[in-house]
Amino acid sequence: MNTLSRPRRPLFQRSGTGSRRALVLALLCLALIAVDLQTERLAPLRSAAMVAASPLVWLAEQPAELRRFVNFISLRAEELEAYEQLQRTHLRLMSRVQRVEALEAENRRLRALLSSTDVLEARALVAEVLAASQDPYQQRLILNRGSEHGVYRGQAVIDASGVLGQVVRVHARSASALLVTDPDHGIPVEVNRTGLQTIAVGRGDGQSLSLPYLPGNADIRVDDLLVSSSLGGRFPSGYPVARVREVRYEPGQSFMEAIALPEARVNRSRQVLLLWSEEGLGEDGTRIETIPEDAFEVMPPTPSEPAKAPENEAEETP
Repeated sequence: MNTLSRPRRPLFQRSGTGSRRALVLALLCLALIAVDLQTERLAPLRSAAMVAASPLVWLAEQPAELRRFVNFISLRAEELEAYEQLQRTHLRLMSRVQRVEALEAENRRLRALLSSTDVLEARALVAEVLAASQDPYQQRLILNRGSEHGVYRGQAVIDASGVLGQVVRVHARSASALLVTDPDHGIPVEVNRTGLQTIAVGRGDGQSLSLPYLPGNADIRVDDLLVSSSLGGRFPSGYPVARVREVRYEPGQSFMEAIALPEARVNRSRQVLLLWSEEGLGEDGTRIETIPEDAFEVMPPTPSEPAKAPENEAEETP
């Protein structure tokens, strides 16, 4: 059975009514523009229209504002990350530069003892200072590195200016460091100008160190630089420790005393370096074998560094 198909109507029909309405609206707009140019009678109406349309304008601007805010947050995060990276790089570079003065004088005395093929490397790990002890009789720092990062008791701690102290207590993810100004801390030092070796102990005032075991005829002067000695195998040699401020000697006494100010920024450093000694020894004198290699930041070789100290050398007691 054949059925007659009806012609389909288009979805949108063309009509002259829409064109006429558009033409009328266009003419009305032109008339309003002409009237507005000639007189100011439409100014209140224009102001009211702008106020009514302001929410729509604000809503239309929000996607662009949101895009600018996201871009600002992303750029801020990148800048903070770059700043932290520059801080870490600055700290590592300063730890290398600070040894130049000590090595210049050291080279003249120890060149004959060094082998041309003996190349030493100093391994270091950057750590953040979490807190500082408020006890005036205990100068300590809390660091954000612990046994999980290979930190061990007796490990040397330095900042960008000099030796800060050594680690005395280790937890899984944190460690406590005793500052050189603490009265319980002692460090073997060497007078950079003459090579005289002695022990520097903290005075407990948080600001100075004492050299109480100097012979009466010791050649030591005000402003002499004291650098770390490798005696005991705990502290790497050649790092600035303090600078002599005063020399005290009473006639007839067998010993003299010197007062020195630490080169490190005691209680003012936010980032420090944990150094692995040349012998890699722990507090009990055994060699450290479980140091995670990926935790190290290896510094360039320093050929002028003195040879390794013997393993049976006595350790310095903090």
